[in-house]
Amino acid sequence: MPVINQTLGQYSELFMLLAAGTYTVAFIAFAWDLAKSSKTLHAVDRKAAEIAAAAAKVPVAIGAAGVSSNATAPDDGRPADAAARPSSSNAAVGGTADGDMRYAVKQRVPARVAVALTVLGAVIHGAGVITRAFGAGRVPWGNMYEFLTTGAFAVIAVFLLVLLRRDLRFLGTFVTGLVIIMLVAASVAYWTPVGHLVPALQSYWLIIHVSIAVLSSALFTLTFAMSALQLVQARREKTLASSGPDKPAFMRLVPSALSLENLSYRFNAIGFLGWTFTLIFGAIWAEKAWGRFWGWDTKEVWTFVIWVVYAGYLHARATRGWTGTRAAWLSIVGYLCVVFNFTIVNQFFNGLHSYSGL
Repeated sequence: MPVINQTLGQYSELFMLLAAGTYTVAFIAFAWDLAKSSKTLHAVDRKAAEIAAAAAKVPVAIGAAGVSSNATAPDDGRPADAAARPSSSNAAVGGTADGDMRYAVKQRVPARVAVALTVLGAVIHGAGVITRAFGAGRVPWGNMYEFLTTGAFAVIAVFLLVLLRRDLRFLGTFVTGLVIIMLVAASVAYWTPVGHLVPALQSYWLIIHVSIAVLSSALFTLTFAMSALQLVQARREKTLASSGPDKPAFMRLVPSALSLENLSYRFNAIGFLGWTFTLIFGAIWAEKAWGRFWGWDTKEVWTFVIWVVYAGYLHARATRGWTGTRAAWLSIVGYLCVVFNFTIVNQFFNGLHSYSGL
């Protein structure tokens, strides 16, 4: 291996380390935003409660026409009792409670800082992926280390692209947290020096098959985070319906469980389509490399299992009424199958797809 290739590999590792550090600061900023906004929401609610209590103590005078005049109409033209109504605390902090998850008018400063840091981290991360590619002289997803680092970059890239249209800043803590875990796992458990590929991987199908798998896995990572939040939000909504405590407080910045479920369903549909092509192109590649489309290799079986789980999720939700927590759990099970396929299958099951580099 030429010295320049090894140098580029070292630069790539440095970029990955810097990206992980930047994501860590972004993670803290996102968490700070949730904590600060939750505190603001509590202050808004206390103020609204004080106004309502003060309005309730005002003597009620009945005029000649029998109309209650216990409050003076506000100057802004609202009804007289509007001042006593709790205002939308989400709007007070620029939240995302609406079903479309559009950006609110007001921008939360910690969240804006967190997004800017995430963008910076993505740029550094992308530089790490590119230098790894030049160092290896090929696409940088030939082993578990490269797949994990490239997959983490795809997760952040998809998150930032979706962020242009929908306010998913409430996912920032969870997405950056998952990406940090992926980068740390890649560096600690799956690190592999720059090297050549085994003959079976030296094909243009590597670019087609694995790139689609990476993008699909990135979408499944986002839906996993949304499904987990959906379960928490559904429990919170049920508790509120029974006049219970409003906990955890930061969930007030998160859209309703139904909104999370609808968006997760759309992303899973796109991810499932990508995984279908992953399965098809993998079979074609297998025929080119080994002379058969399907051989019941462990990796092939688990790729199909993942496809079946997400197909069941889409079918059950669309035609069988599997909504709410059941749909969320099925989405989470699908992602756990993806993780199992990447970690356990790659490391502990021998087969034709054992290219982990470990």
